[in-house]
Amino acid sequence: MIDIAFTPDSRIVVVGLGYVGLPLAVAMAKKFNVIGFDISRERIKELKDGFDRTDEVNREKLEASTIALSTEPEDIKDAAVYIVTVPTPVNEDNSPDLGPVRSSCELLGPLLSKGTIVIFESTVYPGVTEELCGPVLEEYSGLKCGEDFFLGYSPERINPGDREHTVDKITKVIAGQTSEVTSVLADIYGAVTSGGTFAAASIRAAEAAKVIENSQRDINIAFVNEITMIFQKLGISVYDVLEAAGTKWNFLNFTPGLVGGHCIGVDPYYLAERARQVNHDPRIILAGRAINDSMADFVAERVCAQLSGAGKILVLGLTFKENCPDLRNSKAIDLVQSLRTRGFKVDVHDAAADPLEAKKFYNIDLVPSLADLKDHDYVTVLGVVAHDEYKAISGSEFERLLETGGLIADVKAMWRTLDKPKHLRKWQL
Repeated sequence: MIDIAFTPDSRIVVVGLGYVGLPLAVAMAKKFNVIGFDISRERIKELKDGFDRTDEVNREKLEASTIALSTEPEDIKDAAVYIVTVPTPVNEDNSPDLGPVRSSCELLGPLLSKGTIVIFESTVYPGVTEELCGPVLEEYSGLKCGEDFFLGYSPERINPGDREHTVDKITKVIAGQTSEVTSVLADIYGAVTSGGTFAAASIRAAEAAKVIENSQRDINIAFVNEITMIFQKLGISVYDVLEAAGTKWNFLNFTPGLVGGHCIGVDPYYLAERARQVNHDPRIILAGRAINDSMADFVAERVCAQLSGAGKILVLGLTFKENCPDLRNSKAIDLVQSLRTRGFKVDVHDAAADPLEAKKFYNIDLVPSLADLKDHDYVTVLGVVAHDEYKAISGSEFERLLETGGLIADVKAMWRTLDKPKHLRKWQL
């Protein structure tokens, strides 16, 4: 067996510089010789100019970092460690799309040298690293997996927009193809996070741990979304119910909403796919997904039930979560489309999203500024994403935006305590 090539002076290459890869690469560059690689020339140019459109790494940190940036495969040849952080989305039929992971392996294969470790952080179902990635790397490198080069897995735990649980503070789960590889992963990740490392029993166990983290959250949110639907039909706000139930010491604090994003709205489908491959029907997992995927249409139906006739609706929020510019797999667009299908004209504002990305991803022209909107132009202002800017909207601003008798519609309980103008109405989930 070939000796592992890693030493403290060795080169580490992070492949994919999105929400996961960039913060990881910048953190690792404080301790190691790091190259950040991405196939997008536009992305690399922006990063070299000190701009991160994901808003995960600010200009000061980018400009101070020693990280090298490249789009050229030749620049990352013969590194000691490659860390793959590419997306793992789903197809239109919600089946796993492993294309980006496979393409990364095809790119890296010819660049590998003996003793190299290839670590995957992308969320996958158990078995992908060893059953798909290893063979593809073998094919394109001409080297033997487990003898000439080695595999590792350390699931990403980046939470976009979260300034508390950052990559340099969280516990990193690690697993290597051999105990020696696991030890190297412990040295690498242990050097960059104060949260320490946890060695999983195997690569498959580490893959499984990651895929259930978000599946568990998805199922819990699905329960709350379902009781929300029940209580709406009973004329009860679920937030009033949750406030009361939350006084019990072991009640789980989940809230209703539109479940999108690159993890919670996607990972359960990866687990479900693997379950089917071993002839298991993943009933709870898929039931939760079905409930959460139906939530946008349910909200549209409930809002429209409060209105008489057509009119203009102002939707506040398009990103998949609050105070974050991430538009990937946002279910807010499903709500917008459902409202339009019901005959309403819909304007959309988002306090965090990039207008160019909103147009590119969803063909939505975001309202540039709330201050520039016409007075009394809307039958409803519908709060979908709890950006801080929206939480601070005053009663007088609603009075300006809404026509007489207009509806303040609140999906995220942003305005529960709002002292609304008397001639306006208020509804919340």
